[in-house]
Amino acid sequence: MPYLGVFLDSRGFSSADIGQLTAVITLSRIVGPYMWALLADKSGKNLRTLQLGCLLSLATLSLVLVVDSFWGLTLVIGLMMMFSTAILPQIEVLTMSCIQGNSTRYGRIRLWGSIGYILLTIFTGMMIDAYSAEAPVIITLAVLFLLFVGSIFLLEPERLIASQQAQASIWHKILTPVFLCFLLSALLLQVSFGPYYGFFALYARDLGYSGQATGWLIAVGVIVEVGIFVIAGGVIKRCGVKWILVLSIGLTSFRWALLAAFPDNIYLLIISQMLHAFSFGMTHAASIHFIHQYFGKIFQSRGQAIYISVAFGIGGALGNFGAGSLWSQGEGAELTFWLASIAAFCAAICLLPISSKHMSTAP
Repeated sequence: MPYLGVFLDSRGFSSADIGQLTAVITLSRIVGPYMWALLADKSGKNLRTLQLGCLLSLATLSLVLVVDSFWGLTLVIGLMMMFSTAILPQIEVLTMSCIQGNSTRYGRIRLWGSIGYILLTIFTGMMIDAYSAEAPVIITLAVLFLLFVGSIFLLEPERLIASQQAQASIWHKILTPVFLCFLLSALLLQVSFGPYYGFFALYARDLGYSGQATGWLIAVGVIVEVGIFVIAGGVIKRCGVKWILVLSIGLTSFRWALLAAFPDNIYLLIISQMLHAFSFGMTHAASIHFIHQYFGKIFQSRGQAIYISVAFGIGGALGNFGAGSLWSQGEGAELTFWLASIAAFCAAICLLPISSKHMSTAP
C-alpha cells in the first residue's frame, strides 16, 4: 500500500486520478468487513474465512498484471481490497481468542506484523530502484500466497459461543455516545492518513529521495512501532484507553504538521516517521483492546468489522479523495498535510467528552 501511488504514477495516472482511484477502492472496505464478519459469526469458522479471503485476494490482484485502464484497475484492486478485509479482522479475533484478551501478549504477537512490514517496505523500495514500479504488485502477490500457505498450519480455536448467539442484535452496543465518539475519532484519524498513505512515497521522490531511501523512511516508523507493541499492553493498563488514544492522536496531528512545515529537513522528517509508533502502533493496540472489551465474545467479529468499515473504509476513502483533489502533482502537498493535521487534532478532541471508565469496560 505505501507504494500504490508510485505504481499508479508509473502507469501514467495523475495525482487526481490516484486520489480518486484509491478513494473508490477504499470504499470497498465499507461493505467487505461486515459481510465477512457475518459469515465468520454464523459459521463459527474464523480460520476458514481468513483462508478464503487470502485466496480471493490473490486471484483478483493477479489481474493487475494484464489490466491497465483506470476503471479496470479500480475494479480489480477494489475487489482485492474487499476480499482482503476478511484477513486482518479474523487474525485479530483468532489472536484475541487464543490469548484470552491479554493486551500484553497481544502487543508481543502483533509486533511481528511490524517486523514483516519493515522488511518488505525496505525490500520493495530496493526492487523499485533495481527493476520498476511494478515490483510492489509482484511482491504483494507473493505475500498473499505465503499468507495463505501459512494459514493452513493454523488451528481453529475452540468456539466459545453458540452460533445462534451470533444472531443477537448489536445495535445496543453501537448506538451509545461512547462508541459513536470513538468511531468518529477513528474516522477522522484515518481521514488524516489520506495524504500519507496515498502520496508519501511520491512526496519523498519529489524531495529527491531514492526508492530505497523512501523504504527506509517508511521502515523507521515501523521499527519504533515494534518497541511500542512490546510495551503497549502495560501502558494501556496503567494509563487507560482514552488517554492513550488522545495522546497518540495528538502526536499524529503534530506529525502531519512537521511534514507540512519542514519536509526538506531530514532530521525532522525522521522524527515525524518515528511518531508512526503512536499514529498507528499505540492507537491500533488501544483500539483493539477497547473493541475486545466493549463488544465481548458474542459481537467481536462484527465489532471489528464496523470499526474497519467506518474508520478505514469511509475515513480512508474521504482522506484519499481529499488528498488526491488537493495534491495537484505535489504543488498542494503542504496544504494537504496541514489539513491532515487539523483532522487528527479534531479526532483527539472527539474523545475528550468520554469518561475514561466507559472506555475501559463494556456498558
